[in-house]
Amino acid sequence: MITSIVESIHTIPAAEWEHLARPAGFYLSHRWLAGEEEDPTATCAYARVRDRKGNLLAAAPLYLVRDEPNNRYRPAAVLPSHLRPRVIAGARRGYHNTPLTAPGLGAGQRDACLILLRDAAHHFANRHNTTHWWPYLTTPAATQLARFYPEGPLYLEDDALIPLPGAGIDDYIASLPAQRRVGIRRERRAFAAAGLDVRHQALAVCFEDAGVLLAGHQQGHGHDRDGVDAMTGLLKRQAAAMGSEARVVAAYDRQRMIGFCLYYHYGATTWIRAVAIDRQHPAPYLYFNLMYYLPVEDAYAHGATGLHAGMTTIEAKRRRGAAVSSLYALVDQ
Repeated sequence: MITSIVESIHTIPAAEWEHLARPAGFYLSHRWLAGEEEDPTATCAYARVRDRKGNLLAAAPLYLVRDEPNNRYRPAAVLPSHLRPRVIAGARRGYHNTPLTAPGLGAGQRDACLILLRDAAHHFANRHNTTHWWPYLTTPAATQLARFYPEGPLYLEDDALIPLPGAGIDDYIASLPAQRRVGIRRERRAFAAAGLDVRHQALAVCFEDAGVLLAGHQQGHGHDRDGVDAMTGLLKRQAAAMGSEARVVAAYDRQRMIGFCLYYHYGATTWIRAVAIDRQHPAPYLYFNLMYYLPVEDAYAHGATGLHAGMTTIEAKRRRGAAVSSLYALVDQ
């Protein structure tokens, strides 16, 4: 096997990368990573493992972080005090991470690839006088990688994925316990009766309105750096990078956006990226419809079999049918 490091995802053919990334998740997709290269807070590189015929067997993005605006990705906020790596291996955003390996590899070949990815991350970090870590690894990824690191995985958070059985939202609701079915139908009826204008649109059309709501949401949760300019700029860059793939469902009262959900269809999953509502302009069950029921309807329309609802408010997600698994960090010491 041959290991190499390149400085841009654009040097790797999208189809070749997607062969590895599509089973792994949206935040390791070629197009998402290309957009992340525009983020000025880190320098990126990509470790690749090929066989002698040139076939791509394994890969991982690498980020030398200079300024981390997201506390959940700051080692000081989530790791023990003696661990301060500045290189992230794998996905830097989205709280969903795994090393990329080609489908169909045997166990021995896959393990060899994981060791080479670990070594590539180690050498990349060493060149910059630091160490590396893999944040928010899925449970299977942490289990596979842990054998090649000196310390075991560190638990970080729980992650929620809502299965979408059947062919439509009625099938999803029917899969839930009776009490929850009654509650969800009530929440959907009350929201519909409010008479709001629900629009499905590209992020590029509405990133300014969405940025205002997202800034209010972030600052309401103590993220003081996430002002209107910062959040609008972030969504504008995401809209430019992702184009029509960046989908928004938003609720409007006349011409005023009072809530939105940004999501992506990728593989067999719909990935919730951001949800925010105007708490000064309440509407019945606005958040639940934007976070769950409206994206679920669109997920079915695109053939998805799961809704990735992510971290936090895990019990609310569990009540809506989510399967919950743990996310871990592995740190090179």
